[in-house]
Amino acid sequence: MTKVAEKIEEALTEALSPSELVIKDDSDMHAGHAGAPDGGESHFTVEITSEAFAGKTRVARHRLVNSALAELLKTRIHALAIKAKAPGE
Repeated sequence: MTKVAEKIEEALTEALSPSELVIKDDSDMHAGHAGAPDGGESHFTVEITSEAFAGKTRVARHRLVNSALAELLKTRIHALAIKAKAPGE
């Protein structure tokens, strides 16, 4: 796992206590385009299952993830795809 992916994992685990969490570094697919820093670790897909999402809309779920990753989104993450669900979905 990359350094940024580890920080993503720590932040989401602390904020949302996920029962499932998969973090995929997609940076290699975006190398060379605007906003993609040298060395990668800028584009990620997060698949997360958490009780915190129960009864929430997709937008509300994404806001929870974005809030947990706010500092990384300002500094290290250029693009983030989110697949958020509640247990049993």
